[in-house]
Amino acid sequence: MRLVGELAVPADREPIATLVCLHPLPTHGGMMDSHVIRKASYRLPALAGLAVLRFNTRGTASDAGTSDGAFESATGEQFDVEAAVAYAADAGLPDPWLLGWSFGTDLALKFGLLPAVRGAVLLSPPLRFTTDEDLDRWAVDGRPLVAVVPELDDYLQPDEAARRFARVPQAEVVGVAQARHLWVGEKFVRRALDEVVRVVAPTQAPVNWKWDV
Repeated sequence: MRLVGELAVPADREPIATLVCLHPLPTHGGMMDSHVIRKASYRLPALAGLAVLRFNTRGTASDAGTSDGAFESATGEQFDVEAAVAYAADAGLPDPWLLGWSFGTDLALKFGLLPAVRGAVLLSPPLRFTTDEDLDRWAVDGRPLVAVVPELDDYLQPDEAARRFARVPQAEVVGVAQARHLWVGEKFVRRALDEVVRVVAPTQAPVNWKWDV
């Protein structure tokens, strides 16, 4: 199968870490161009020195094209996650972290414990497809897991997220006041990406959002 994707890297230096981005639910419009992931790709190579790999999971379409296959409700997508991480490793990209958003967080939690993966950052995790057994595997493994949870999320809000993730001792739950599931609004996009950078490239945090062209 062929998956459509794009890799963005810093223009003037080697990347210090890598984001492998897992997009929201494709049956509800999620894709590699979903705005937070697209903005991470456009901004973080220059502003934080990160490599950003984004791609369409099976059957997902965007302006870049449509990946082969069809949506499989967080089952066959396992192979898409494995392929993306393998691509990053084969390209020699450093320190791959998973960045999941909504449905993408379920993919990270179910399939992300791959040897090359350093950890995962989860934006708006609904825990729709994730089971307690998936969380327990992260608990046993011990790799870093950070859930960034909007206060006004439609699916999982910070208090309930703290309860659900309590079974993962190393998990950090970060509540974001006034934010919603889709992170609409520039201040919320920046807050989400600041949390991502804080975790995967702490020397670059907080991000300086000013850019001189």
